[in-house]
Amino acid sequence: MRGPILALALIGPACSAAAQSAAPVEVVRTVEADSTTTLVHETLIDAPAADVWQAISTAEGWMRWAVPVAWTSPTEPDILETSYDPADKPGSLSTIKQQFLARIPGRLLAFRTVKAPEGFPHFAIYRGVTSVFELEPDGERTLLRLTSTGYPDSQGGRELLAFFETGNAQTLEALLELFASDAQGGK
Repeated sequence: MRGPILALALIGPACSAAAQSAAPVEVVRTVEADSTTTLVHETLIDAPAADVWQAISTAEGWMRWAVPVAWTSPTEPDILETSYDPADKPGSLSTIKQQFLARIPGRLLAFRTVKAPEGFPHFAIYRGVTSVFELEPDGERTLLRLTSTGYPDSQGGRELLAFFETGNAQTLEALLELFASDAQGGK
């Protein structure tokens, strides 16, 4: 599989020394009563919740830390489309679409991936995974939790789970790196 989404990001940046020195990303797997697995990634970011919210909830924010290009459309306001290829255009075969299911500005963003790059393994399964960003302000810092639910107990579900366990951690490390760089004047 190529590039994680965070459930949302499908990104796979190499982590720099700034990200590696930032607070770690904690990962917890929980097997639910229905045999699906819930995957939780959590980290403390040195930035106010409003800044973290802007980074995770807007196309402009995504382009600061996750992907070179991202779009929203007035005709599909709950869709964020992204690509790792800076030459891509909306609707290209290699784009990713996230559908926002619920928003509480500054606090919660729930979404599902409704389009993956052509050839993404097990996408029919992954469409059933729901992800939620939760932000908890802590002064000038923010506790960010990414919870992804509904990974089935199947070969494909286990492969996706392993992929996103690592990929989502890398994605959140990239977000940590953005704010560590900002704090050092690298905006």
